[in-house]
Amino acid sequence: METAQHTTMQALIIEAANTTFKTIEMERPVAGAGQVLVKIIASGVNPLDNKIRTGGAAHARQPLPAVLGMDLAGIVEAVGPGVADFKPGDEVYGLAGGIGGLQGTLAQYGVFDADLLAKKPANLSMRQSAVLPLVFITAWEGLVDRAKVAEGKTVLIHGGAGGVGHVAVQIATSFGAHVYATGSPKDKAYIESLGVKFIDYHTSTVAEYVNQYTDGEGFDIVYDTVGGATLDASFAAAKFYTGHVVSSLGWGEHKLAPLSFRGATYSGVFTLMPMITGRGRKHHGEIMQEATKLAGAGKLMPLIDPRRFTLDTAQQAHDIMERGKTEGKLVVDVA
Repeated sequence: METAQHTTMQALIIEAANTTFKTIEMERPVAGAGQVLVKIIASGVNPLDNKIRTGGAAHARQPLPAVLGMDLAGIVEAVGPGVADFKPGDEVYGLAGGIGGLQGTLAQYGVFDADLLAKKPANLSMRQSAVLPLVFITAWEGLVDRAKVAEGKTVLIHGGAGGVGHVAVQIATSFGAHVYATGSPKDKAYIESLGVKFIDYHTSTVAEYVNQYTDGEGFDIVYDTVGGATLDASFAAAKFYTGHVVSSLGWGEHKLAPLSFRGATYSGVFTLMPMITGRGRKHHGEIMQEATKLAGAGKLMPLIDPRRFTLDTAQQAHDIMERGKTEGKLVVDVA
């Protein structure tokens, strides 16, 4: 149970859209019913975090001023009434804050819904664990929950070296699928190191790689992690009748005729919904348990940018993210 002790903690807040982080001292939260107080060790940085900071993510419904940061890895400090799955000292991770009015993870402590957390992989560091939740849940919901990936299926991942993409490749491979991934020439070595076929989207048209790798039939599953024209390309790459296109970036206007003419299916993924609405939170924790299993079996390893950041330099991480010059997932070391 949480004690009555109240202390303060350091946190970063954004006071208004498109401003820089400000360090504040605030009261350490107390775990209520169904909640867990976590000492945050590391906070993963996602493109969406920066979009919220700059005022470009209304769909995240995060009113400002606010503590940002969605992903975390840390140590359970205390649990509230009704929490049976965690105890003080447990190492946990999850997609648990920073949107929908929830306190974010750029703070020394946070109180989070126990349903959103899972015990972190013993064989991954806090930094490695902290970058997984958002991208893993997004990839899993698309491939497993929506498209029902299975052994022998042909799977095309657009953006195979990206945040969601590189995790999606590893999930699909773990299910025994035949996996192909698009990317730029600079991504070739990394994508091939994951044991899948690299497709250079600069030099190969959709028709060319559909013909080359599927005899013109199309892929069983196409996961678009890029959006825009890539989603349109995904419609043209789906298998006739049984193909399933999934996208985590289904913004904008798209013509569905190319998909309809193939008799294929489309599903969208909106990973933030459980945190914003409160519905389906337990499933997020269940998905993170699957991530722990995959990592423990040596089938999941995140790609991390080697640069190091702290709460004092977290703004630099956001600036790098905004410029799109990352070499893997960015992490802020909180503790």
